[in-house]
Amino acid sequence: MKLSSKIAAIIFRILFRIFIRLEVEGKENVPPTGSVMVVSNHLHLADPPLLIVSLLPRKSRFMAKEELFQSRFFGVLMNLAEAFPVQRGGTIKDMEVALQQAVNVLDEGLVLGMFPEGGRSRKAQLLRGHPGMAVIALRSSAHILPVGIAGTEKLKGVGWLRRPKVTVKFGEPFKLPVTEGRLSKSQLRLLTDLIMRRIASLLPPEYRGEYKEAVESGN
Repeated sequence: MKLSSKIAAIIFRILFRIFIRLEVEGKENVPPTGSVMVVSNHLHLADPPLLIVSLLPRKSRFMAKEELFQSRFFGVLMNLAEAFPVQRGGTIKDMEVALQQAVNVLDEGLVLGMFPEGGRSRKAQLLRGHPGMAVIALRSSAHILPVGIAGTEKLKGVGWLRRPKVTVKFGEPFKLPVTEGRLSKSQLRLLTDLIMRRIASLLPPEYRGEYKEAVESGN
């Protein structure tokens, strides 16, 4: 881990000890070595650094929304943590560059973090996942590690002063079924929803949103 990443991790740890009561569940599910693709719901700008801290001692690199890098505070921390920006609504070329960056991180045997909803959920409800994560998973041999975050939506205004409880729950790692040839949009959607249901199953029922019925019905 580079010195800049260590500095970022120290800063994140100090801030979270001051402002939240962090509870990490399922840490034993984080593979100690090898490439891992971490996929999580997204409620707050604090989610990327929260996962960076929760994944330690594994080094992780995150695909983060461009907006984070435009923030004076989080922009500095994201650069220190070696995250890389993803331009939402960009061109096909922009998306391909981002996808290749992600695959490169995994090819190095590192932990790649991403938020497949494509943005923060303003109502703390899990949104429909974007298929980019399934494409990355299929292009690499990495395990997929689902994560459910609950509580960071309370970090607004004076919410920071109340030290809310925040839970990070790691599920069991898995891989997508082996496929051959070019996938259709419907097939890619099925694989994307499969991953999203794994995330939803780690969340309290009131957070499951788009995938609540699927999880509760066991589909």
